Amino acid sequence: MRPAYDDPMTDLHPFIAGLPKAELHVHHVGSASPRIVSELSARHPDSKVPTDPEAIANYFTFTDFAHFIDVYLSVVDLVRTPEDVRLLTFEIARDMARQNIRYAELTITPYSSTRRGIDERAFMAAIEDARKAAEAEFGTILRWCFDIPGEAGLASAEETARLATTDGLRPEGLVSFGLGGPEIGVPRPQFKPYFDLARAAGLHSVPHAGETTGPQTVWDAIRELGAERIGHGTSSAQDPELLAYLAEHRIALEVCPTSNIATRAVATLEEHPIRQFVDAGVLVTINSDDPPMFGTDLNNEYAVAARLLGLDERGVAALAKNAVEASFLDAEGKARIAAEIDTYTNDWLAR
Repeated sequence: MRPAYDDPMTDLHPFIAGLPKAELHVHHVGSASPRIVSELSARHPDSKVPTDPEAIANYFTFTDFAHFIDVYLSVVDLVRTPEDVRLLTFEIARDMARQNIRYAELTITPYSSTRRGIDERAFMAAIEDARKAAEAEFGTILRWCFDIPGEAGLASAEETARLATTDGLRPEGLVSFGLGGPEIGVPRPQFKPYFDLARAAGLHSVPHAGETTGPQTVWDAIRELGAERIGHGTSSAQDPELLAYLAEHRIALEVCPTSNIATRAVATLEEHPIRQFVDAGVLVTINSDDPPMFGTDLNNEYAVAARLLGLDERGVAALAKNAVEASFLDAEGKARIAAEIDTYTNDWLAR
């Protein structure tokens, strides 16, 4: 992993490392560490993905968002069997537990696996077995967001909605329905019927929007898809009316600073709009998106956010509690993690 950005807040790193956290915007395949990718690539030697972990780190260097999507899909292609799915999921949870992530909503794209021939029931069984084993061994609670890969069109939307809403197939840990992939040329409104189906089945709406397109995409996600949280929402800062709406309706933004720089969605960290979001009263959560691919992790993202916002320990703890508030965990679970954050922070500051 590359070192965290140099900044005057580096003394917060030990505090952040021990802080109980929740993560709401992190992708399944995109969370595969070089160690996991190396193992998967060795299983499938016909892949163009390197097997050496150091070479993988270089492979995860992107020229733009389109290049990132190409690399991402090449890693998706390494997940070909239920055993691959189970390994990936369980090892991601292990890495999360090391960061004191107590709860995570992991975005999974089942269409990418089922269209490659993985039996849908075996896929569901693999992620559920990994989820239960991870909670028992690490104490990290995992929940799922099934997302539509926008680049694959409406056929993928129909399939994802079916997998997410069919009784006896829908996994126990599924809580939300999303939309990822490129935004340019993939308008949000066309996916409305599928979000309607998912919402009618009790799933929450969490589409990506406004990452590489303008604020109109965010408005479309809210008005057409019933978005309760927005993935990225970076361009929301361009529309004061939109910021006011997000703040008033407590529609959280899933902010991923390093990701936005790596994919060139934002030119530099200094230009990142997170300060504008906070100043407008928007509920901001901090997330890692595809952490190994971007040479980061959730702890580093909190350190970056602390520098950009000028936060101390209590400010960082408040950000952590934002993620708990915006999560789809039950009320008892939210209260438990929020109390852990408070106890940890008070104990730290009393030392």
